Amino acid sequence: MTADIAIHDAYVLTVDDRNRLYERGTVLVEDGRITEIRTSQDDDAGIAADRVIDGEGKLVMPGLVNAHTHLELTPLLGAFSDLDLLEMMGGMTAIYGHIAEGEYEYLTEAGYELAALNFLAGGVTTSNSMDVRPSAGAETFGEAGLRGFFGVALSDLFWDVPVDEQFARARDFIDEYHDSYDGRIQATICPHDDWSCTRELWERTADLVADYPDLHVHTHLLELEASNTMARSNGATDSLDMLDDVGLLNDQLVAAHFRLADEEDIQRTADAEASVAHCPSIFSYWNTDGDVQWTPVPELREAGVDVGLGIDDHYWHDSYNMFGEARQARLAANLKRSAGQYHSMELVRMLTIEGAKALGVGDEIGSLEPGKRADVILLDVEKPKFTPLTNIPAQVANNAAPADVETVIVDGEVLMAEGAVKTVDTDAVRERAKSAVDRFESETDWELGIGGSEPPNTMNVARDLPKRGPVQLLGRLAVQSAKDKFSF
Repeated sequence: MTADIAIHDAYVLTVDDRNRLYERGTVLVEDGRITEIRTSQDDDAGIAADRVIDGEGKLVMPGLVNAHTHLELTPLLGAFSDLDLLEMMGGMTAIYGHIAEGEYEYLTEAGYELAALNFLAGGVTTSNSMDVRPSAGAETFGEAGLRGFFGVALSDLFWDVPVDEQFARARDFIDEYHDSYDGRIQATICPHDDWSCTRELWERTADLVADYPDLHVHTHLLELEASNTMARSNGATDSLDMLDDVGLLNDQLVAAHFRLADEEDIQRTADAEASVAHCPSIFSYWNTDGDVQWTPVPELREAGVDVGLGIDDHYWHDSYNMFGEARQARLAANLKRSAGQYHSMELVRMLTIEGAKALGVGDEIGSLEPGKRADVILLDVEKPKFTPLTNIPAQVANNAAPADVETVIVDGEVLMAEGAVKTVDTDAVRERAKSAVDRFESETDWELGIGGSEPPNTMNVARDLPKRGPVQLLGRLAVQSAKDKFSF
């Protein structure tokens, strides 16, 4: 018996169709794929393999899937933490306006490096990111050995960049990066959301999809009260009707948030075989309205919709912790509704196989099964925090953290071993991130210190905000809201 990698005598949580859990298991990997999973034998330590890993006291499970995120502003961790909602939205929108215009490249490049390092070290092997200028992200994640989905954010009402230019950049990005780095990097098509895009932009998106029919469409959907209002402004009944009108409500759609979905929305999404990315921390931190319903994840899953978990803008809530998204999903749903909204194994599946299915790669990754790509992480479960080691799915969903991850394997390549990252220069990345923040602070009115952050004053933020797009956005929403109010 030979293998490239042999892991023996470990707890193995497969997350397969039967959710099999081995108390003493062996996982074999060859040519980037899992070849065997079984109960360990007494002589497995002697298996002829290039790398033999003693799994005693370790939990082996699939790599985590971050089903929805944004990465460019990663170095600004801590900048938005203590602002109110309007301050945060204003400051963030102004910065993204500059990025859309081609500025702050040094900040976004450092952001991709820092995100890749921290996600890798925390067991996140696959990320699905929507960004303004994602080329550096595709290259950084590809060179780090990670798996990633990247796309250019498209909007005609969020910033002032000409639409022709946005779509040209999207096409160039797809042509250069789709299916690159041995297939680990995939391109997506990313209309930003259903509240800052006109019907014309959705129609152009559909034309782009027609030219690249294998790509997923990644967007924010039913996130805000403005979502359906904008859809009506666009001549549709609601947001799903808008997407259906242009031919984008189908199995290629990955919809982030979905907070406002009603029973009909859920059934239409299930019928279309579209997928949802649930991001509980971002709205627990920055909730726009405490009376708005919580994302109906149990109902979506019961209807057969694949629901993955996403960390979204991790620099808005200061956490790279994907395990924490599982815990937050449970806590927020139980608080909003009642206890018992999830079984722990459901949350583990949302962290792994359901996120993979949402991105269309569930047949390749997301669970530990023979024939699948070897995206595998090992956690140290001999720590006092895991003692006694009962109910492993609950320990993963409620108790695990990035610091517990010791080894990360993607496509059969060991990217981190015993806590040491092999494919990223940790010290160099940290230094570049610190230098980028220093430069950003010197070039702007932001103050970013060890005791807190201070954004520019309101006048300076207003001066930096995009003008034409947001003015049109607010005008359309106001007119449609008036029509809704006085319609009979």
